[in-house]
Parts: sequence; C-alpha cells; structure tokens
Amino acid sequence: MNKVIYKYLISGFLKTILNVTFVFICLGIILNLFEEIEFFKNLEENISLPFFLTLMFIPNMMIKLFPFIVFIAAMWFLISIRSNQDLLSLKIFGFSNLRIIFILSFTALCLGIFILLFVNPITSSMIKYYETTKAKYSRDVDHLVSINKNGVWIRENNNDNLRIVTAKNLNRNYLEDVTVYTIDKNHEIKERIESKRVDISTNSWLFAEAIFYDLNAIDNKTETKLDYTMYSNYNISKLSSLYKNLDTVSFFNLISDYDDLNKKGYSKNILDEKLNSFFSLPLFLFLMVVLASIFTVGSVNKSHKIYYVFVGIISCVLIYYFKDLSIALGQTNRVSLVLAVWMPIIAISLFCSIGIIQINEK
Repeated sequence: MNKVIYKYLISGFLKTILNVTFVFICLGIILNLFEEIEFFKNLEENISLPFFLTLMFIPNMMIKLFPFIVFIAAMWFLISIRSNQDLLSLKIFGFSNLRIIFILSFTALCLGIFILLFVNPITSSMIKYYETTKAKYSRDVDHLVSINKNGVWIRENNNDNLRIVTAKNLNRNYLEDVTVYTIDKNHEIKERIESKRVDISTNSWLFAEAIFYDLNAIDNKTETKLDYTMYSNYNISKLSSLYKNLDTVSFFNLISDYDDLNKKGYSKNILDEKLNSFFSLPLFLFLMVVLASIFTVGSVNKSHKIYYVFVGIISCVLIYYFKDLSIALGQTNRVSLVLAVWMPIIAISLFCSIGIIQINEK
C-alpha cells in the first residue's frame, strides 16, 4: 500500500510541475519572441530564426525560474489533494503532514540534482549557440570592447572625436592603470589622460587623480585634476556582461575548468557565485516545497483559493527580489558573494523550521 501511495504522490507532483513548467514556457516564448523580432526587424531574416533562438534561450530561463515553478506546483498539488479529501485519506493510512511534505520535498531535491547532472549540460550548449548566433548579427560597431589577457580595451565615439581607453585590469568596480586617448576626425591624438584607478560604477567615470598630457604642446605639458569625471557609454554592469556568459558553462565544466576560466578573465568571485548557485539549487527546491506546504497545509483558510493565489504571487515576488538584493549586496562588497548566494536559503530555512512544527501538529 505504501508503494502505491508513494507513486500517487510523486507522479501527481511531477505531473503538476510539468504542467506549470509548460505554462511558464509558453509565457517565456511569447515574451522573448517579441524581443528577438525587435532585434532582427531591420535584417533580412524570416520569423523562423527569432523563433528558433527563442527555443534555444527559454530552457536556460526555465532553470533560473525553476524554484518558483516548483513552489507554485507544490501549492497547486497540495491544494488539489486537500480539496478532494485525498489529504485526509492519506492521514487515515498513517501518512502525517510531515511525511507527505518530506516525500514531495525530497522529490524536488532529486529533481534539482537531475537538472544539474543531465539538463544543465544541454541548456548550457543551447545558450552558447544562442549567444554565438546573436553575436554574428550584432551591428554595434561604433562602440567596441575587448577584454583579454592584455587588459581592457574600449573604443567609443565621443561627439566628433574617437576615444580609446586601455586599462591593465578590471577589478570589481574599478579600472586600474588607465590611459585614455582622444583622437580627432583627422586621426590625430589630441590628448592623453592617465590614472591609476577609475571608478566605473556608473556611466560617469570618476578619476581619483587624472593626469592630462597636451600632445600638441612642444613640451608635452601636463595638468593634474582630482576627482575628475568623464562620461562614457559603459559602466561596470555593461562591461561585466561582455565577459562570456557563464550560463554557457555547464556545472561539470565549471568544476573541471575552474582554474582555466579564472585565467581567461572570469573573476574568482563570479565563478564562486555561479558554483554556489549550482550547489544551492537542489536545496532551494526542497525548501520551496516546504514553504508552499506551510502556506497550504498549515493554513486555517480552507475555502478561498484567491487567498492561495495571492500568497503564492506575493511570496514569489518577495523571494525573487530578496535574491536580487542579496546578490547586489555581494557585488557591492557588503557581504561575500558566496554568502549572498546562500542568504535566501538560510532565511527560508529559518522560516520553514518554525512553520514545519505547526504543520506537524495539525
């Protein structure tokens, strides 16, 4: 009898996850397809290419949204077995609330491990193809950036002049050992600016100390300015995005090629953040099922489904923004990036540890 009940719970839960995932995929295709069509609207390409690229992009998006998919699916499944009295029948057969929740949570945890081991290598290859194809059609030639072992090189138009920026290194929010060349329309260098460190947190770059060289003067006259500000089309967010997308690196490759990726220019902090995000996924799914159980099985509200819809939406939004806030704290050095990844997990664990006691008493 126990095997039949286990099969009923696990298969029913997985079917619900599949249904919710399908809904999210449809919404993702609709939203992303408009973005791809906008990108290709001035190119002589038919609708098949944007649609195909959307199909390449969506699976990776689904993995990122999967904790919320599991949360909604768990609420949906628990509400359904509660409404049709199956939950009561399971209790008659000796299955407590805690036991039912553990079965569903452990299923979600195993599903997370399955995604890391078997699904992620496929989605990383798909997103790599997506990035490569989009790069072929990129037409932004007025502003070019190269980040390699020789440092950072930026070329951008500034009114009638051309600006070329070189830096030895990109360290967090700063460019180090920076030289800025301003070239006029006659292809002559008008000015050179040097600085040991430049804050590029925003598009208004802040030079702690800028040394100006007037190359038109015979004696190469210099002038030093403190707290000099220069506007650029680039900031740290845009420059960081120009590193190869880490979504193109699978879980296995990230572990096996960690040192090589670090040598290629990936920050150790970013690599650690991504690696811990992978490790935290199964546990995150486990906790999202527990959290959904607290709001459904542990709720005294037995009739109003609007209540569950409201709670589900608000919870997903709060968790999503808490994750973003946590990562932002890590990226601004308020906390370590590794801790920033695990902070939402810790917070949900503390909440669930309290709520699970109340559920077991029902």
